[in-house]
Amino acid sequence: MSSNFNNMLNAAKAQPEPQRLLFMLALSERTNKAKKSRAQGTITPVMCVDKIPDELSDITAFIEEADSINSQWDMIFIAGMNGENGQPPSPEEAEPLLNKMVNDLVSGQDLSRYLILNREDDMVEIAAN
Repeated sequence: MSSNFNNMLNAAKAQPEPQRLLFMLALSERTNKAKKSRAQGTITPVMCVDKIPDELSDITAFIEEADSINSQWDMIFIAGMNGENGQPPSPEEAEPLLNKMVNDLVSGQDLSRYLILNREDDMVEIAAN
């Protein structure tokens, strides 16, 4: 079955160098009751994790693992890192980029570089204020 998460996973596996995928899970809270497409509110980072693509099977397994730690999230921000010389980046190399993802969200930076999905595997578009 094709899904946004699986397409991302397959694209990461197809890269010439091994990848490390970065995930920031966040909780959105609407401050108005406008149409969903124009809802306003806040998005708060909940937790971050990095994984190599081979550690992931599909979005259902990812959600189950994440929920076993903290189920208070409804959005996944995803970025990838290229490895070198046939080796994926280390978790230590991923940490500054995970911190950057959180800082980008908290400080209102451009989030267009991230793939953003909801729990239903639908893409989410976030407009700047």
